[in-house]
Amino acid sequence: MGEQKISMKGVILAAGKGSRLYPVTHIIPKPLLPMANRPTMFYAFDRLKEMGITDICIVVGENETVMRETLGDGSDQGVHLTFVRQESPKGLAHAVGFAKEFVGDDPFVLYLGDAMYSKGFAEIAKRFQESDCANLNVVKHVEDPRSFGVANIQGERIVKLVEKPPVPESNYAMAGLYFFRSAIWSVLPDLQPSGRGEYEITDAIQVLVDRGETVLAGIYDGEWFDTGTLDSFLATSAFLVQDEDLIASDADVVADIGARVVIGSGARVRCTFIEDSVILPGANVEVEGTIRRCVLAGPVQSSSTLEHSIQHGDWHS
Repeated sequence: MGEQKISMKGVILAAGKGSRLYPVTHIIPKPLLPMANRPTMFYAFDRLKEMGITDICIVVGENETVMRETLGDGSDQGVHLTFVRQESPKGLAHAVGFAKEFVGDDPFVLYLGDAMYSKGFAEIAKRFQESDCANLNVVKHVEDPRSFGVANIQGERIVKLVEKPPVPESNYAMAGLYFFRSAIWSVLPDLQPSGRGEYEITDAIQVLVDRGETVLAGIYDGEWFDTGTLDSFLATSAFLVQDEDLIASDADVVADIGARVVIGSGARVRCTFIEDSVILPGANVEVEGTIRRCVLAGPVQSSSTLEHSIQHGDWHS
C-alpha cells in the first residue's frame, strides 16, 4: 500500500494590534506590512503551501475589515481563506479556539502571523503526519530563551513547557509553529488565564503533556524571525534582501543609498543618505539629513536626521 497522506488545515493568528510597531501599524495591520515589498502574510501562505496546506483560517481582530479587503478569498495566492474574529486579545490559546468550527476534526498547523522563517517545514510536517502524536511543536535552540515559551525535551518528547521563565531550564524556544490533532479542543474549555491574564498556548500544551498525550518537538535549524519590533522588522528585511537593496521601479528617490534599504512602490524619498531602512509604499519622505534604521510611512518631513524610529508622519483622518 502507498503512503497515506493526511489532509491538514492551516490556522494563522493575526488578531494582534502590533503595538510594538505603532504608529505604523495603526494605519497598516502588522500582517499586511510589506516585508521586502511583499505583505508579511504572503510568506506564511508560502510556508503552508509547501506543506500542501491551502485551506486556511485567519483569526483577525479589529483589523478585520482591512484584512478581508486586502486578502480577499486568497485565490490570487493559491489558497482558500476563511476569516474568524477574536473580539478581544486574550492570548494565543483563546485565539485558536475561534478556529474550532473551521478545523473540525482535522489535524491542523497553527502559525503565528508575525513569524518569518528562512526555510520550510516539509520534513517536520512529514514526521507529524507519520506519528500519532496529539501535538508537535517547532522549537529552536536560542542563546537567551527568557522572552519565549521554553520546552524541556527528553528524547523526542516535550515533558514540560514554561512561558517566559526568568530562569529557563532549557534553551529550546517555541518557534511559533504548532501541529495539532483534535485532542487540543478538549483542553481549551478548562484552561485558566496565566499571571499575564492571557490564555497561553504553552499552558494548553502542558495540559496535553499532563494528560499523558504524546507531545513531540521538531527542532528547526533555519533562521526564525519575530517581525514585531523595529529591530526584528529591519533584521528580517535585511535577511530577505540579502543585505542589499530593493527599490521599486516606480519609486522616486533622490538620495545616496547605503545597504539594506527597501523602498516600496510609489514612494517619494528625498534625503542626503539612507541606509538600513524601510520606506513603505506610497510614502512621501523629505528629510534634510540622513535616514538610518527607520520604518517610514505616509507623509514624513524632518529638518534633521532620522534614526532608530518607526514613524508614520502627520496622518489625518
